[in-house]
Amino acid sequence: MPRDADGFNKEAIEHVWYMRPVFFVSSIQDSIGFYVDKLGFIKKWHEADGEGTVCQVDRGGCEIILCQDTTRSSRSRVFLELSRDGVDQLLKEIADRSVPTKKSWWGYDVLQIEDPDGNELLVCLENLL
Repeated sequence: MPRDADGFNKEAIEHVWYMRPVFFVSSIQDSIGFYVDKLGFIKKWHEADGEGTVCQVDRGGCEIILCQDTTRSSRSRVFLELSRDGVDQLLKEIADRSVPTKKSWWGYDVLQIEDPDGNELLVCLENLL
């Protein structure tokens, strides 16, 4: 495997793996409301001209696809690392919007935010960027 000057796998650098988690939800409209109104995401796209059951929400490079599927009961998790200012801003916003959170541990101290279907956003509270 070819390596660059720093010893990194050159192939991994040449090919970007763009990924977005998919959160299965019971109501696409309720989930959009939670992510947009409570967490400050924007709705980037929504299939079927806003009438479909799949959409994407974005905030600061964090992109999540929401998929309404009542046959799926699995939950997902995203681990977020923010700057100190980003964490401070998020803490203020969730306090202002009365978003329930709890402190948890997932390799680091994290702030755990759950959407209406139990999908988790874990915000790292240590070693901030």
